[in-house]
Amino acid sequence: MSRALLRRLVRQGVLLPVGRGVYARAALVAKVASDPVGEQALRVAAALAAMGPGVVGSHRSAAIIHGLDLLDRQQAEMVAVTRPPRGSGSRSARPGICLCNATLPAGHVTVCRGVPVTSVARTAVDLARTSSFRAGVVVMDSALRDGKVSKAELHAVLTTCGRWPGLQRARQVVAFSDARSESVLESISRVAFHEQGLPPPILQAWVGDAEEMIGRADFLWRDHRTIGEADGAIKYADPSRARAQLRRDARLRQAGFKVVHFTWDEIIHEPGQVAASIRAAFHRRAAV
Repeated sequence: MSRALLRRLVRQGVLLPVGRGVYARAALVAKVASDPVGEQALRVAAALAAMGPGVVGSHRSAAIIHGLDLLDRQQAEMVAVTRPPRGSGSRSARPGICLCNATLPAGHVTVCRGVPVTSVARTAVDLARTSSFRAGVVVMDSALRDGKVSKAELHAVLTTCGRWPGLQRARQVVAFSDARSESVLESISRVAFHEQGLPPPILQAWVGDAEEMIGRADFLWRDHRTIGEADGAIKYADPSRARAQLRRDARLRQAGFKVVHFTWDEIIHEPGQVAASIRAAFHRRAAV
């Protein structure tokens, strides 16, 4: 395509620039405009076109394309890519591209949403190596919960990348991760409990009295007859649902359980206070 034709297609709105020297059909850009996953796939495709062969989307970018939960997505506009150390193509990153040089065995690369990216297992381990323990658990729990990876696949990646920086933390994240954690809030809550020295709770436990099951608890400390409930932002947006929760709590207390509710802000900003409330429930139960 000549430069003149390229400029004409841009003027006509057929093509849109999506990176330095990289263009996409305007219809495709419009199609993914309201789809965060598709938009990220387009960003990665543009980065790969600019960087040359052998480069794949990785880290946060691959996690978004795979549909994994992230603790935050504030860096979503920065595209993360990985290139084999001896790969061809550009040897340096471009603006808006975070470049990592690392070995990519064949099993660690897949195609998702039409672009080559690191596999779910490799992506989860990479993020566990390079981010905080809490952020790594969020990604790992999400991948396990959605059935996109198994513990065996994660351990296989750990074995392959045995001498890489951050592998010890990644091993700890894999050991701690749990498919029963149903949301980002529950994942960060488990990490907070661990850091505050609370005993590990049972996740998604059905609880009740001698007659029937009353409901399923987010967290249960069975020996202490204490339940922890992580209240998301929209959990009680429906008044009828809020009233049902109050009735459920009353029945649980009648059955001999202590119920402790906490919010996102509380577990993020005041984890010690949440832990203190749970310990107080332990002690109240012991005093009965």
